[in-house]
This record gives sequence, C-alpha cells and structure tokens, in this order.
Amino acid sequence: MASQMANIPALKDLQGQLTARMTKTVEDFRANLIAVRTGRASVHMLDNIRVDYYGSEMPINQLAQVSAPEPQQIVVQPFDIGVVGLIEKAIRTSGQGFNPMHDGKTIRVPIPPMTEERRKEAVKQLAGILEDHKTTIRNIRRDGNDTIKKATKDKLISADDEKRATEETQQMTDAQIKTLDDMFKVKEKELMTV
Repeated sequence: MASQMANIPALKDLQGQLTARMTKTVEDFRANLIAVRTGRASVHMLDNIRVDYYGSEMPINQLAQVSAPEPQQIVVQPFDIGVVGLIEKAIRTSGQGFNPMHDGKTIRVPIPPMTEERRKEAVKQLAGILEDHKTTIRNIRRDGNDTIKKATKDKLISADDEKRATEETQQMTDAQIKTLDDMFKVKEKELMTV
C-alpha cells in the first residue's frame, strides 16, 4: 500500500522521521538480542561489558580483538597487554557468570552450558527489554499522532487526512511491534533449546 502521508505536504517529513526512529529502536533491540548469552560462544556476548581504561568506559571490542574459535570459548586478545587484567576483571564482574583466565597476553572465556534457571532468567530479562522497546515504539507513535493533530488544529490538513495519517501511523507501529515480537520468539526458542 502506498503511503498517504507522503502525498500530504504538511506530513511529508513526518513519515520518514517516524520510520527512522522506529527502525532505530528495532535495531537497538536486535543488538540487545545478539548480546544475550546462550549456551554457544559468540563474540557479541561481551558487547555490553565496559572496561575502565584510563578513566573512560570502553567496550572490550575497542581494546581487543574478540573471537569465538570454539563453540564453548571466547578468546580476547588485547591490543595493549597492559590492559589484560582490566579486561579480565570487567568480564568476571559483569554478572554474566563468566570465569575468564589469562596467560598474560590472551584471555580465554569458557562458556559454561546454561542451567535451566539461567535460561529462564535470560528469557525474563529479554522480555523486560522487549517491553521497553515496545514502549519506545508506542511513544514514537504518540509523537507522530501529536504532530498530526497539531497539523489539523493549524488547518494544514483536513480531518480526513488526519484520520488516514493516524491509521497509517498505527499500521507502522503494529508492523514494528510484530517485528520485535518475532525476533523475541526466535531468541526465546534458541535460549530454551538445550
């Protein structure tokens, strides 16, 4: 279905802005999903861990090369061997249940199999993140609807245009929320599969 908002001069930019903001929210959720720990090693498992490096919080992947050479192990090779201890400490205290070891140059992070309790906790945590992102999408919808109502009040668009634009905004919102739900279901199945 072609967009009706794009044909209304007063709302031409609004659709692009709403789409961009909603897409950014979906991509942020995708990044959160990638970082969630499953039973298999992934370089993205360390994405949310920050290292205190000379007074600033840095992500591990900016301080080291991160790889997953085996399904049950992540290898971190710092660019500067002086930060090996800092990176190891950040991983150990991240609350993700990792127990890293290092030989002075390389940090090895064994990925233990997840317990049933840990799997359920991860799904619960993800459900909370999902709800936060759905709320963000709904807030974007609200902002769009407020702009549409203001355009009607300022007599820039007709009541029919307002109705069509509001419906289109709702369709966009429904589609993005469905995308979030589908992504969550795939990750939930991956987490709960032993």
